[in-house]
Amino acid sequence: MDLRAAVIGVGFVGRAHLESLRRQGIVVQGILGSSPERTQEACRSLSIAQGYNSLEELARDESVDVVHVCTPNYVHFEQSRACLEAGKHVMCEKPLAMNTHESSQLIELAKTHKRVGGVTYNLRYYPLCQEARSIIARGLIGEPRLAHGSFLQDWLLYPSDWNWRLEPQLGGDMRAVADIGTHLMDSLMFVTGKRITDLCADLATLMPVRQKPRGRVETFQKSQGASDAIQITTDDYASILLRFEGGIHGVATVSQISAGRKTRLWWEVDGSEGSVAWNSEEPNTLWIGRRQEPNQEIIKDPSLLSPAARGYAAYPGGHAEGYPDTFVQLFKDFYAYIAAGDLSAPRNFPTFETGHEELILCDAIAASARDRRWVTVSYK
Repeated sequence: MDLRAAVIGVGFVGRAHLESLRRQGIVVQGILGSSPERTQEACRSLSIAQGYNSLEELARDESVDVVHVCTPNYVHFEQSRACLEAGKHVMCEKPLAMNTHESSQLIELAKTHKRVGGVTYNLRYYPLCQEARSIIARGLIGEPRLAHGSFLQDWLLYPSDWNWRLEPQLGGDMRAVADIGTHLMDSLMFVTGKRITDLCADLATLMPVRQKPRGRVETFQKSQGASDAIQITTDDYASILLRFEGGIHGVATVSQISAGRKTRLWWEVDGSEGSVAWNSEEPNTLWIGRRQEPNQEIIKDPSLLSPAARGYAAYPGGHAEGYPDTFVQLFKDFYAYIAAGDLSAPRNFPTFETGHEELILCDAIAASARDRRWVTVSYK
């Protein structure tokens, strides 16, 4: 089954999707940018033949099987809904929608139209994250007791740093938690195989006024020229006490104002017989901790990995794999599932349901921080 794709959004992450699709030989029929001018500019620079003039034009293109939604958060629902109703499968960047009401509608639309929905929680697709999940599932560190970690960035450290995510009407009421905190929580739940059941959160906006430039600013790029002072209400930082199924305890810390940390996702799971830890700044090594024998570092080498993780390492040992490769592995799972044609089969990729549950977690975190109390998470 030769599936063909289209990509909505031609910024940083849209280009990452495009590159990963091309690496797998998936034909990209066309792209849609935020304006006709931006679309045509991207078509020229990316060697794409078709640039759509509107979402409606893309949805009408019967040659497109799968649409990748790589746009600001506030249009995820509208764009995903239109594509599902037009009979397309959808891979949507996180968050899936602006709220759980919208995300639940997308789940039902996908079922109604017999289409597959995925959400790009790609960071679980580092080969050694897959290996850690296998190690924990096989009981090699005993009974998991603690699951903790952090996701730290510095790209919004200064008052002059700006991005559309700072504006609630574009990115949502939560920022650091929704943007990178959900990646961390997804990683902790993925490697342990356990859901978060209860939490207690502390949120802070440590940069209450920022300078918004009057021109366009790409993600992770410096702003230039004139600007205006804007009040900020979204979170720069959060620490969240966590309880998981199975009696596991933990904590997650996220920040977008930690100098020197570009995109550092770190987590550790401590069990009754050992520990396992991983750090995205050194993604090709996995640390194993022991009490009565030397600690170990596993290197990313398919020949050394478990059967469950081996297929997620694309290159031989000694050949590093990183962030772009995680999209490749996620899309490989997603497209293989669609091609198999059995929508009742178990799904081993992050689904619309995954995206919905992350929004439920965000709601629980917001309620906990507002009321300064523990909150039980209800996934219904």
